[in-house]
Amino acid sequence: SNANSRKSIRKLIKDGFIIRKPEKVHSRARWRKMKEAKGMGRHTGIGRRQGTREARLPSKEIWMRRLRILRRVLRKYREEKKIDSHLYRSLYKKAKGNVFRNKHNLLEHIHKMKDEKRKEKQLADQLAAKKAKDTLSREKARKTELKRRQKESEEAQKAVVAARKAQLAAKKAPAPAAKKSVA
Repeated sequence: SNANSRKSIRKLIKDGFIIRKPEKVHSRARWRKMKEAKGMGRHTGIGRRQGTREARLPSKEIWMRRLRILRRVLRKYREEKKIDSHLYRSLYKKAKGNVFRNKHNLLEHIHKMKDEKRKEKQLADQLAAKKAKDTLSREKARKTELKRRQKESEEAQKAVVAARKAQLAAKKAPAPAAKKSVA
């Protein structure tokens, strides 16, 4: 109590009457333990929630995440030439218009559209092949018909020529005398 000089204070420190208080410990061990538990889903029930659902995880944030994922997939597919630019643009617009629930849904839709396109192409190819085959068969039938008609006309001409020859031969040969019958 009579320590009114620096010297006397030093003496009290030396004798151990004045000691430095230990530093306050601010451990994060309990926080780490709690964080680990929350990672496993503990301590997050209704009673522990302070903000509204929208405040804790805004729906806009969810929407932005979803849209960014969908757009990333579309970009990747376009760069890998899995979809053409026209399909990319239409799917981009659909993604913006909230058509796809998630990435899996989008990929399903892409595969479906690609299958439809492939089927259409296959049908078009089949139709083109059928048309080509039909035109060939039609041409072949036309040729055979022309040959048949030509043959018939040649035969008819031959028959006409033969008839004329027979007629000429009949004119040249003397007609047999008709027998007169006695009545």
